[in-house]
Amino acid sequence: MACCPVHPRGGCGFARHGSYPRVRPAGARVARWYCPTAHQTFSLLPDCLAARLSGTLAELEAVVLTVERARSLEGALAVLRTDIEWPGALRWVRRRVQRVHAALSALRGVLPEPLGGCAPRIEALQVHLQAAPVLPLLRALAASVLHELPAPFGLRPWRERGGEPPRRRQHDAGPDPPAAVG
Repeated sequence: MACCPVHPRGGCGFARHGSYPRVRPAGARVARWYCPTAHQTFSLLPDCLAARLSGTLAELEAVVLTVERARSLEGALAVLRTDIEWPGALRWVRRRVQRVHAALSALRGVLPEPLGGCAPRIEALQVHLQAAPVLPLLRALAASVLHELPAPFGLRPWRERGGEPPRRRQHDAGPDPPAAVG
């Protein structure tokens, strides 16, 4: 990471602060950085990973593309999530599809020239940009505004009901370990 997001001019002691594993893909790790002045940590998410959802952007794109091509949502669920019950699978799919479509709609406003009048759908963008998967390419094109775009494509938290973003909060450190009895 080039500089502290809170103190871009430096001088705060910004330094590497370890890493943490992602559930999927197996073996993926995300670097963490710490600003001692702001008492805040920052993650450096690799370009290929979805923000705030497990998995890669390519895997996320495959899910959304399956739903877009399916005759019905039930048909897509029968292919995508047979390992869990229908209500859970429905929530899992809807969460991904809604968030990707919201990010694609926002991208049309941010990148009007390369996206033209293309519909905010995966298949339409694949054809228009002649790329598959298209989400990693779009993330590269929108690199300068990722902080403005919603997750899982961009880095801005998903908005809660009412349109307000969730309050920023630091990771909970958890309770102290019990004292040794001795």
